[in-house]
Amino acid sequence: MPGGLALAALALAGALAAAPARAADLRIAVVNYAQLIQDSPQAKAAVAALRAEFAPKQRSLQAEANELKVKEDNLKKNEATMTQDQRDAAELDLRERYQDLTRKQSEIQDDVNTRRNELMSELQRTLVQVVQNYAKQQKYDLVLADGVIYSDSTLDITPAILSALKSQPARRVPAGK
Repeated sequence: MPGGLALAALALAGALAAAPARAADLRIAVVNYAQLIQDSPQAKAAVAALRAEFAPKQRSLQAEANELKVKEDNLKKNEATMTQDQRDAAELDLRERYQDLTRKQSEIQDDVNTRRNELMSELQRTLVQVVQNYAKQQKYDLVLADGVIYSDSTLDITPAILSALKSQPARRVPAGK
């Protein structure tokens, strides 16, 4: 057993001795993933698509909210001349409409969140693919992104990745289901 332990120690020492030589040959880069998400044309297209997809629904809800506000103001203005039954009916109608509006707002917000998550997932796949392709073409051994506390600016390939993203043909972002 002592001979086996000595052999294992010798093998480990040999591997560790070779590691610095390999480490000296490593090409390492850092990419600012948050900046890619913020500045890439694909991210801007996704945000524009999300706004365009949900703007009509949000305008409709805003118009409905304005209409309800007018009805509420009219009720307050005219409640002195209304019978108790008329006032109760109008208040009930207003309450039900506000509840319906709140439900619609919640449903649309859920739809927006779902669609945003779909678009972000697609964007992240694109960013990872572009970074991987760039790293392979430039023969990088390691590309770091999130969690880097410090890196020299010479290691930052973010501008090159942004250029690669900008040179990609614009893809139309499909509308939600």
